[in-house]
Amino acid sequence: MKEHKVVVAGCGGMSNEWLDYAAKRDNVEIVGLVDIFEESAQSMAKKRGLDVPTFTDLSVAIEETGANLVFDVTIPSSHKQIVTTALKAGCNVFGEKPMAESMKDAREIIKLTEQTGKRYSVMQNRRYLKQIRALHDVLKTGAIGTIGSIHANFFLGPHFGGFREEMDNVLILDMAIHTFDQARFITGADPVSVYCHEYNPPGSWYKGNASAICIFEMNDGSVFSYNGSWCAQGLGTSWESEWRVTGSEGSAKWDGFHTPIVEVVDEEQSSSFIHAFKALDVPERWEGQSGHFGCLDEMFDALEHGRRAETDCTDNIKSIAMVLGAVESARTHKKVFL
Repeated sequence: MKEHKVVVAGCGGMSNEWLDYAAKRDNVEIVGLVDIFEESAQSMAKKRGLDVPTFTDLSVAIEETGANLVFDVTIPSSHKQIVTTALKAGCNVFGEKPMAESMKDAREIIKLTEQTGKRYSVMQNRRYLKQIRALHDVLKTGAIGTIGSIHANFFLGPHFGGFREEMDNVLILDMAIHTFDQARFITGADPVSVYCHEYNPPGSWYKGNASAICIFEMNDGSVFSYNGSWCAQGLGTSWESEWRVTGSEGSAKWDGFHTPIVEVVDEEQSSSFIHAFKALDVPERWEGQSGHFGCLDEMFDALEHGRRAETDCTDNIKSIAMVLGAVESARTHKKVFL
């Protein structure tokens, strides 16, 4: 018998990565598919060649299949209901971001994991790239000294169509959580406060604000600035953003595509108006899988070894706080303490 018997919730809009991953893992068995529209679950079963029952009710699916793990790939507004139903039924949960739509809901979910002893881990696939791991590792060594600031620029112009173009805070709610979570991962620091200015520039095809500037104060005394737009035509950045980290002894840059670069003060050279610097090698030692597969590897390894995953809900709530705090700041035009 497979160790992990999985029910997938939300087949209608799920990405292929979740089922592709499950198919390649020896100790995982998909035992049921759930969707509010059962024909979507049936269509997915047929498409993937899965001989499994389909359901419209998660509780019934768990009971009838004996599942012990739920993949939550539903829309964000359904996450709390799916996660709490699964936890109460004795299942662990791996889910797509965001973990919740409010801090109240996020805290209630964490409380329920504590009460049930079950795990809820959230997909933050953009942590799982060899370049961002290399940047994290070199900063952790103290190579550039004490970090004073971290800056992310994100400028792309995707024409999604559909619900995103009707959202009120589309950039912050739908995309910026990736960048905010990356900032926490890169530096190891957590947010204390945020001031956010949202706007919708000329030529935007979005109904709501598709651009934003955010300033976060972090708990190590550093500052994280975010400057982003989802309606920037031309000269696009990487989807991973482009990064600069400044420290007391040097700086690091990552364009989101290539190996990060680092320059530090060259102590062997005499002092001058602008000091001499030297480049450091930034080794890419991480050998894990990229993206969704890397995050799922971490989730399963944590579950099987009885530890919290890197993106466990107790950690991910800090990234959600950045998102919801930024939205609140933009609404009130005030600094928000997190």
